[in-house]
Order: sequence, then C-alpha cells, then structure tokens
Amino acid sequence: MFWDNLAVALNFFIEIALELTVLFIGITFLVGLIQEYVPDETIKRALGGRHRLLGSILGAGFGALTPFCSCSTIPLLLGMLNAGVPFAAAMAFLFASPLLNPVIISLFIVLMGWKVAALYFAVTFVAAIAIALLLDALGFAAQVKSVAAVQSCCDCQQGADTRSRVGRSAAFAFSLFRQLMPYLLLGAGIGAFIHGFVPTEIISQIAGPDNPLAVPVAAIVGIPIYIRAETMIPIGLALIEKGMSVGAVLALVIGGAGASIPELTLLSAIFEKKLLAAFVLTIFCIAVAAGHMANLLAL
Repeated sequence: MFWDNLAVALNFFIEIALELTVLFIGITFLVGLIQEYVPDETIKRALGGRHRLLGSILGAGFGALTPFCSCSTIPLLLGMLNAGVPFAAAMAFLFASPLLNPVIISLFIVLMGWKVAALYFAVTFVAAIAIALLLDALGFAAQVKSVAAVQSCCDCQQGADTRSRVGRSAAFAFSLFRQLMPYLLLGAGIGAFIHGFVPTEIISQIAGPDNPLAVPVAAIVGIPIYIRAETMIPIGLALIEKGMSVGAVLALVIGGAGASIPELTLLSAIFEKKLLAAFVLTIFCIAVAAGHMANLLAL
C-alpha cells in the first residue's frame, strides 16, 4: 500500500514540476519583454492626470503585467505616489499586482481550468478598481505617509535594441525561476504528498463544499502563512482532487498572495494603520467573494 501511494505521489510530482517549469519560464519571459517595452516611467506618465475611473482601470491593468513580488511592487507604488499618480489608480495597481500576474493566471488555466481562471481574474480585477475608488472617495489618500521614492530594481535598463531586450528578458525569466524554483518544487512536493497519502475523507470533511466556513477560514489562514501563489496552486490542485472545494483553494491563494506578512511589513512604512487595515480587509473580502463564486460555478 505504501509503495503504491509513493508511486502515485512521485508520478504527480514529476508531472506537475515539469509542467510548472516550462510554463513559468515561458510566461515570465513574455512578461520580461513587456516590461522592456513598457518601462516604469511610461506607466507613471500614463496613469497621471487621468479621470479617477479610467486611471483605476489602467492601474489595475498595469498591475496585472508588473513584477510578481513585493520587492518590486512596493517601490513602484511609492514611485507612483511621489510622481503624483492619483491615489485610486495607485491603489488599483497595488491590489492587482500580486494577484493578477500572467504566471498565476496561466497556472490557474492549466491546473484548474479556464472557468476558474476567468472567474479569478474578473473578480480580482473588478474588485481592485471598485475598492480603490471607494477608498479614494472615503479620503484614505490622507493615510499615505510621506516617504522618499525608492528606485525599482527594473528602473535601470541599458541597450534598446531587440537583441538586448530579448537577452535581458531571458535573463529575467531564468533569474526569477532560480529564485522561485524552491517554492515551485515545494508546492509540487506537498501536493504530491497530499495526492498520494492524505485520505480523501479528511479533506472533504474539513474544507469540502458542504462546509460553509471553509472559504472564510481559508482566506484568513492564507494571510499569515505566506504561501506564494506559485507554491499554493499545485497544492490546491491536490487538495481539490481530495475533496477540498475550489472556492476554499481560491480563497487561500488570494489571501496568501494578496496580503502576505512580508508585503504588509513593507506597506507599513508607506501607509498609516487605518489604510493598512483597509488593505487587509479588502484582500479578505476579495478572497471570500471569489471563493463563494467559484463554489457556485462548480455546482
């Protein structure tokens, strides 16, 4: 029995690890090319002086194409605010950036299907715009601290010819893959263990679609544990196969990727406590809403 389970787990690990590697490098290379041709300064200029609604839509759109980690997102956000980009546009960018990058969307499509990916994108994109506008209308712009701009790691680019851009994009893709490879392999490994050894009955009872608290609890759990979305998605696939609801997995991914402890630590240097609390509450609400909608879609 043990050896059969081990064989199933190893097969799952190999398939998912190879799939994630090819997908991650390919999509990240394309993102690198986009960043080469749409630099940070272009984003700042495009968002400045816009109508609030249009600026928020553009902010969320740019957020979906920008770097995946807080170390790049937060300095770029700070640069936007210091450059005079409207508060609503900057907040829409902040909400969308860690949740809507092409790698995450692609992983959702491949591992969970296009319906879940489309729902995830739609709910997150619309919520990022709507809540950014709401925070702006409620006067939360006054909750931004006065902090000096920090240069983004992507600000300094040299060589504008196609060969240089392609080379930098490839270097970006492989560099980011090397950094995130442990997370990808960890996610594949945990998912493989769950797939091969965890009884289906346990998962279905705790976090199945019949448990009304599964989605909000998953959203709450996702924030402090800081599981990257690239790590959580293969784990989530195994959990779904064992009986966990799609909505609970979605809530867990959004909570962990959207409001992780490291990101909140960085944001605390920019935001006052009220705005920081509003940010966390927003991510929680997006996670719960998307989770419940995913469960309804699965019915």
